[in-house]
Amino acid sequence: MLDLTHQDWKARAAAMDFRTGAFIDGRFTDALSGKTFDSINPATGEVLARVAECDSADVDLAVAAGRRAFEDGRWSRMAPGDRKAVLLKLADLIRANLHEMALLDSLDMGKLVTDAATVDAPGSAHFFQWYAEAIDKIYDEVAPTGPGDLALVRRVPLGVVGAVVPWNFPLDMATWKSAAALAAGNSVVLKPAEQSPLSALRLAELAAEAGVPDGVFNVVPGFGATAGKALGLHMDVDCLAFTGSTATGKLFMQYSGQSNLKQVWPETGGKSPNLVFADCEDLDAAADMAAFGIFFNQGEVCSANSRLYVERSIKDALVEKLIARAEAMQPGDPLDPASKMGAIVDERQTQGIMRFVEAGRKSADLVTGGQRVQVDGRGCFVQPTIFSDVSHDDPLARDEIFGPVLSVIPFDSEDDAVAMANDSIYGLAASVWTDNLSRACRVADRLNVGTVSVNTVDALSAQTPFGGMKQSGFGRDLSLHALDKYTALKTTWIKYRS
Repeated sequence: MLDLTHQDWKARAAAMDFRTGAFIDGRFTDALSGKTFDSINPATGEVLARVAECDSADVDLAVAAGRRAFEDGRWSRMAPGDRKAVLLKLADLIRANLHEMALLDSLDMGKLVTDAATVDAPGSAHFFQWYAEAIDKIYDEVAPTGPGDLALVRRVPLGVVGAVVPWNFPLDMATWKSAAALAAGNSVVLKPAEQSPLSALRLAELAAEAGVPDGVFNVVPGFGATAGKALGLHMDVDCLAFTGSTATGKLFMQYSGQSNLKQVWPETGGKSPNLVFADCEDLDAAADMAAFGIFFNQGEVCSANSRLYVERSIKDALVEKLIARAEAMQPGDPLDPASKMGAIVDERQTQGIMRFVEAGRKSADLVTGGQRVQVDGRGCFVQPTIFSDVSHDDPLARDEIFGPVLSVIPFDSEDDAVAMANDSIYGLAASVWTDNLSRACRVADRLNVGTVSVNTVDALSAQTPFGGMKQSGFGRDLSLHALDKYTALKTTWIKYRS
């Protein structure tokens, strides 16, 4: 994978064939309205493809297809071992098409193709494999009862699951929702972000090739205000899983109340704190991971460690190390393996990031970056940017920027650091750097977030749940706990002659 050159990736990109229709009931189709929207490469501004613009009518077709498939049992009542075999084949197909899947996300939303090829696409295959392997290892329960009674408690699939996913990890986020939902026996209607629909459409085609029956996995590209809202309000969608902004997550909660009280599982915004204490003996490792935690994927990560709280006695030394790392991570062509950072997803997001940067110039100390740049005279690129001595109340430290912008805030005591870290509407993730085990455990206990990473950043795996608290939402992806979202507990009580 890593032996491909810049020219190799460019040649493969030039030969790409994009799927552009909605995938409904086992086949690609135009939107009923005939409308399309442009999928644009943010690194170049070029139109990659014109994709079917689905709306409520198309969502109706997809949900109806999913319902038919669920009710006739072609997937929902398939033996767990048979579903397992299909999803294992899908994992293998993703691996067999790894270059293509990586290029789709890189071209569509600007991420480094090497990251997509070594993290995103292999991760997608891994998660499908992990949930496939779990299917035939989840046991039901027998409740304790008296003689003559047998109470069976089973986990049953919900029916039709709507999944609305963001643009920052298009393939991975589609997988995080779909793998668990499909493993549990549901039908899925997936709405990818309008900025990055291409890998989800190819995923649907691979799922069909793997043997996922028609109607079980549908993809409806389109806009949030039309296709996304239609899924949220649909009376025949049993569950809506969402990753995206907090504001949109709140809308889906409202849509549930306005329709059929469908379950809604939101995983929303973040402003994750990274606490570095003076008793952290490996300041270089802390600097490496602090830079990774905010500049990876151009900072377009919901759990990005965008608030760096540093004990005052080591602040200057750590900032100096961070400046050096930021200056070595300048943006470049996402298809060039030598590039350290890719493009911002689109013009709107780029302008939003720069508004925060321009305001920050007046309120904090800009120590590196802060410029919008071009690569080969075009594209949406922003330098890795660090502000030092940021006020805890500054928008730089309060608002989710979703870009490569780090706010450094000094602290004087453990209590001070924890209080500032928790003083946020978000509670997705946090990191703690210390060589004092008691402090590590004590601070981790006090941080009101879904995941605390100690002496690393943003740790996750298939085995551990990912999600947040407060206005970061209460949905959980990954681990066996994700299956709770896509199943219902059903009791069958049998009286028998004893």
